[in-house]
Parts: sequence; C-alpha cells; structure tokens
Amino acid sequence: MIKYLGSKRALLDRIVQAVRGRLPDGGRVCDLFSGSARVGHALKREGFQVHSNDHNAYAHVLATAYVQADRARWLAPAERVLADLAAVKPDAGWFTRTFCEEARFFHPENGARIDALRARIAAMALEPELEAIALVSLMEAADRVDSTAGVHMAYMKRWAPRALRPLQLRMPDLLPGVGRATCLDAVEAAEQVEADLVYLDPPYNQHSYLANYHCWESLVRWDKPEVYGVANKRIDVKARKSAFNSRPGIGPALAAVVERLRAPNLIVSFNDEGYLGREALTAMLSARGHVQVIEIDRPRYVGARIGIHNPKGEKVGAVGRLRNVEHLFVVTDRRVDLADAA
Repeated sequence: MIKYLGSKRALLDRIVQAVRGRLPDGGRVCDLFSGSARVGHALKREGFQVHSNDHNAYAHVLATAYVQADRARWLAPAERVLADLAAVKPDAGWFTRTFCEEARFFHPENGARIDALRARIAAMALEPELEAIALVSLMEAADRVDSTAGVHMAYMKRWAPRALRPLQLRMPDLLPGVGRATCLDAVEAAEQVEADLVYLDPPYNQHSYLANYHCWESLVRWDKPEVYGVANKRIDVKARKSAFNSRPGIGPALAAVVERLRAPNLIVSFNDEGYLGREALTAMLSARGHVQVIEIDRPRYVGARIGIHNPKGEKVGAVGRLRNVEHLFVVTDRRVDLADAA
C-alpha cells in the first residue's frame, strides 16, 4: 500500500483487537475517514463487513479496491487489465511536465509511463471496481519509485535511488467478500451509517491530506487541473478546506459527526500532536457512554524525524521530539446498553 502520513499500519493489531473486543462474533464496521484503506482492509481480512468512506477521490479508489471489490469476482478480469497495461508504451504528457519536470516527485522516464498508463485506463471505460484496481496498481507502482519523504509537499533535492528504478505494476492485495466504499463528507456520511461499530480516525492538525497527497488526487481524477507553488499542488487545495484541519473548527466538526452516529460502539483514534487533547476528547465522547482510553507510544513520522529545512535543503531547525502517543478511545453507547437491559 502507499506510504501515508497518519497510516495505522503499525497499529493494525491493536485496532483489530479493540474492534474484536466489542464485536467478538463479527459484524458491521464503518471506517468514516478511511484514507489509505489499511484499517478497512485489515478488518475485511478478519471477516468483518466493512464500509469505508473518505471525501478525497484517491482514498475512495483505494477503498473501492481494498474494501468493496471481491477478489473472487475481480481477480481474473484485473489480471487481464494489468496484462494489457504492461504492453503500453511511455508517452510523456501533463503528469510528466507537472510532477517530473516543473516539480521533481518522479523521474521523467517514470512520468512518461504514468501518463501513458493513466490515459489507457481512462480509455478502457472499466467498471468501477476494475478501474479502481487498475488505478491502485498504478498509484502503488508510482509510490514505489517516488522521490519524496512520504508526502507531496516537497521532493528530494537529488533523486532518491528508488526514483531511478523503472515503474512496474503489481496486483493489489484483493480480499474475498464484498464491502462498501463511499466518497462523502464525514458529517453527511455519519447520518447514513448502519453499523455495529464506527471507527473514526479524523485529521487532527493543520496538515491536509488533500495537500499532502495532491499527486494521487490528480492522478485519480485525471482532470489535469491548474496548479500552484513549488509542489504544483492542485488549485482546489486552496478551496477544499476541512474543518478538521482548523484548531477552532475541529471540535465542533467532530462533535457533529459523533452526535449523528447511531452505532452502538465507537472507536476514535487520535494523536497527541492533535488540536484536541485527551481530556477534551474524553469529555466529548462521554456523552455517548463509557470511555476506555488505550495509549500507544510510537515514533513520529519520518518527515518529522528528518527535521526542518529551507528551500535550499539546508537544515534550519531542530526536531522537538522523536516519539508521540496514539490514543484509542473505545466508547460503548450507554443508551443501547440501557435499551438492552429493559
């Protein structure tokens, strides 16, 4: 899967354990901020019925492949599509110019491959699940040969060694069973959720996932947007702002999501670098019922550990700390417990 700031790859066992603790016999789980789809994929592998949602197009494509698509239905057609794509010749275009020449996220030779492959996928007019599998294969192939520290806010001063390797498609790790993937605003999605447990892993500070992964958003949308800045971010990054990336906005936004959920169980994942502290989150979630807090000590993401550099690549600041604490807030809705007792 793609490199992803905030990915719960290292915490999957703890998250699955927490979900299993509330749903020992399985059930329906909704991941409302699905991002890289790692959590939804892990829960699907464990046999849960999963609904993954995210408002970014690239995240929706990841969830469509990893949660919604049924391996039994789509593996053979996907193998034929990837075989077709393997024969496509490089053809430099908008992606190469924007992200390999004007910016340097990918080597131009791989940029030409990406351009040609994305154009071919668009021309094939595939069914949604099949197109998602092809796009995820391309996204992950590009991620393996990028020249970044893991986000699309900046690129390496010199080509990373992996950027010089040729891009190669691989089959995504499809799982058997049918899930659901939606592309909705979290507040809107919260009102539609039908699940036994909802998992929330919202953005927690000023870092926008759309800005951090704008190359993937443009690759998936293939709308060739106007771009700006050194990183050639999509122009709509300026307009598509999330309340969850705002210190005054995140509290009301998260409260609005929590209030709309009708699921009997809730797990909220939050980092101690976020705008809301443990006490504030516990107070907010306590309105639903009993709150158990699990603390997990983790290294900070690689970009933070590298330190602060100026546009010339010179180190200009010191790293404040090398580790942080992930919190899992496990909430049982007391209203449901009371109804069961009655």
